[in-house]
Amino acid sequence: MSTAPTSITCTSLSFAWPDGTPVFEDLQVAFGPGRTGLVGANGSGKSTLLKLVAGELAPAEGTVRVAGEVGRLPQNVTLDTELRVDEVLDIAAKRAALHAIEAGDVSEEHFDVVGDDWDVEERAVATLGELGLGHIGLDRTIGEVSGGESVLLRLAALLLRRPDVLLLDEPTNNLDLYARRRLYAAVEAWSGVMVVVSHDRELLDLVDQIADLRSGEVTWYGGNYSAYEEALATEQEAAERMVRVAESDLRKQKRELAYAQVKLARRKRYGQKMFEQKREPKIVMGARKRAAQESAGKHRIMHEEKLAEAKERLDDAVDAVRDDDEIRVDLPYTAVPPGRTVLTLLDLELAYGASVAGSFDLRGPERVALIGRNGAGKTTLLRTVAGELAPVSGEARAHVPLRFLPQRLDVLDDELTVAENVARFSPGATNNRVRARLARFLFRGARADQRAATLSGGERFRAALAALMLAEPAPQLLLLDEPTNNLDMASVRQLTTALESYEGALIVASHDVPFLESIGITRWLLMEGELKETTPESVGHPG
Repeated sequence: MSTAPTSITCTSLSFAWPDGTPVFEDLQVAFGPGRTGLVGANGSGKSTLLKLVAGELAPAEGTVRVAGEVGRLPQNVTLDTELRVDEVLDIAAKRAALHAIEAGDVSEEHFDVVGDDWDVEERAVATLGELGLGHIGLDRTIGEVSGGESVLLRLAALLLRRPDVLLLDEPTNNLDLYARRRLYAAVEAWSGVMVVVSHDRELLDLVDQIADLRSGEVTWYGGNYSAYEEALATEQEAAERMVRVAESDLRKQKRELAYAQVKLARRKRYGQKMFEQKREPKIVMGARKRAAQESAGKHRIMHEEKLAEAKERLDDAVDAVRDDDEIRVDLPYTAVPPGRTVLTLLDLELAYGASVAGSFDLRGPERVALIGRNGAGKTTLLRTVAGELAPVSGEARAHVPLRFLPQRLDVLDDELTVAENVARFSPGATNNRVRARLARFLFRGARADQRAATLSGGERFRAALAALMLAEPAPQLLLLDEPTNNLDMASVRQLTTALESYEGALIVASHDVPFLESIGITRWLLMEGELKETTPESVGHPG
């Protein structure tokens, strides 16, 4: 690792997509040592900025300067299943050279390949162990590891390279609770420059500062995400007060302008009357009239300028208030009586090996968190309950209308508009009723006429949630599979608000413990080959 001070400097940075859509215009930002959480709404350009820093995209204008080597962990990790682990870690050539030397081959080329890195194999094994991958041998292939393990392997490869700058883009997506803990530990131990894009609160609470990317500009906040939220709340309170002050000032300026216009009109009528009655010499009256007109004009201009300034202050104050609307949902038909049996699972053996032994009942408006390692069978269980997968044996019987929102959000037809998609699930509803309900999910006016294919990740999630929650018959059991993956913080808050209004039963498969705690989970279930009860305490501190 180099000893030079490490930093990222973006100067006058501009970037647009091939269709001309601008992402950045004249962006100025610099990242110094320490861990920075880069936050912002979906589509604000966070991942694009990381790619520009990593040199994977070229700016249209401006410069990106990085002192030191850069390593980036992309949002979606895809690896060739035939690659060996040592190839992913980029140490295969050095291992082969080391093994050749140990076997007695002292060719100079082997020494050139090894260089000074004689302990590379030991460091690789140690790094894998720190990330909870100690059970994976260097000669294993990627086809033998899970999706979450492949993410950690990519991180291990970066840590072995010891880059000066580490860029992490949604690193906890698809990681189970245990893998997340390993990643958190690696982040805490990092001592160089790190920029993290994430919606994971626990991860963002490990950073040293927050960079808030909004409308093409970055605003800095010291401290972690919790401190940022507190500072933002204080800012918003002050901004809302300024709006009230500016509105009051605008009303005052309008009154004063109206009063001045009335006063000037009276003066004009009085001057006209004096002129008609010829009370003074004509030259004196003419001079008086011109002076009055000039004074009136100056007076009017002064009040009009004050009014324009008041309007500008109000516009500035309104701009400072964030328009982070919340979903408003009123769904009385989803309510479930407390004693009613909603779901029965009986001696259930699932596809791919997981099972539910004996009898399991879900009663009333219970809120169940379904947790467990990647590949443990959570999605398989939800798909079986939803009727998408047949069980190997046993029974899964829902006693109320249910809806399932999968990770892929493929309940939407990309060729249809948002309104048309919702109408598919609620064929008896009039167009006006569909649109009135969609407005509560923040699809108002023309936004309801957007094609599903054009929606951002957060918008797509909202549209899918609206389609299911507004379906007829109303769902009294809602199944959600990793609902916060790829959602920004505002979208997670909107989802939480929507679920607070939902009065039916809920089963949520998720690795996001703070989110689960925020929606009032009443029962925690762990899927580890078979389904069993657990507690939030054991969830928060897995072994």
